[in-house]
Amino acid sequence: MLGAILAILSAATFALNNAAARRGVVTGTPAQGMVVTVPIGVACFLPLALVAAGMGGLGDFPPRAVAWLAAVGLLHFLLGRYCNYRANQAAGVNITAPVIQLQVVVTLVLAVIILREPFTPLQMIGAVLMLAGAFITQRPGRTLAGAGDNAQAGAGRAPRFVPRQAVGYVFAAMAALIYGTTPIMVRTALEHASPFSGILGVSIAYGAATLAITLALLSPPLRRNVMSLKRENIRWFVYSGVFVAAAQGLFYSAVAVAPIMVVMPLMQLSLVFRLVFSTWLNRDHEVFGPLVVLGAFVSVVGACTVSMDTDAIIDALALPDALARGLRWRV
Repeated sequence: MLGAILAILSAATFALNNAAARRGVVTGTPAQGMVVTVPIGVACFLPLALVAAGMGGLGDFPPRAVAWLAAVGLLHFLLGRYCNYRANQAAGVNITAPVIQLQVVVTLVLAVIILREPFTPLQMIGAVLMLAGAFITQRPGRTLAGAGDNAQAGAGRAPRFVPRQAVGYVFAAMAALIYGTTPIMVRTALEHASPFSGILGVSIAYGAATLAITLALLSPPLRRNVMSLKRENIRWFVYSGVFVAAAQGLFYSAVAVAPIMVVMPLMQLSLVFRLVFSTWLNRDHEVFGPLVVLGAFVSVVGACTVSMDTDAIIDALALPDALARGLRWRV
């Protein structure tokens, strides 16, 4: 139960992070967002990590676990976040989010292969539904955005956001692969650890990413990019950094106390939260429409299907023996 609650809270704060980051990259750059948001993660978690260390949490981290978590920081917080920001900048959160959420399919496959966790027919059906949801959201981008652009231009107003779908989908797919891989690495490092270990774990990952960014700032082109950061974007990147730090802390703690197969499906509720927050914060910078909502809904149904307990469904529906045996099949 604790793991489920932590996962749902993490999904909500991840959605807030995406909405805030989207506002930042409308006129800012992904590199600027990373330079602001990653060090904020260290600032948020360092005090908590010191408290956890004082309670004996450091004893849970052998050198091998520290190495895994440092690798997570470089892969997830640098490469994955960059791809996420590029996807959001090009096509918006509403279109790219279901594609990025395919990370759960990557994670489920790797959980079966690497962690030897079971994979059931219900989880297979859920994965297919999530894929379907991602594809559904791809159709309305050209029609809705283009129509909005023409209508507003004809009225003498500024054109609405027109997504660059090809770029958005490429970077969203890359982000999905990265984000789907790192939970396996986190689980490998934090398995059988306590929730306090999750706080220490995310601190190590953020610390490695911040060190890498600090070294990257030695590059003159990157420094010029960062120095051109507009004041109006700073607050959105700061909001994003705080929200994503909170979300990561909740996620790491959830993974520390619950199996991947429980945590990852519940994280897909962020699709619902993202639609709500995008409507609130980014109405003029996103693509909206019935197919976008339908795609998110289908993806959430798929996530719920993945997280269902097979035996509970069989008992509740009193399914015939033949169907029950089929649903109990495991990979």
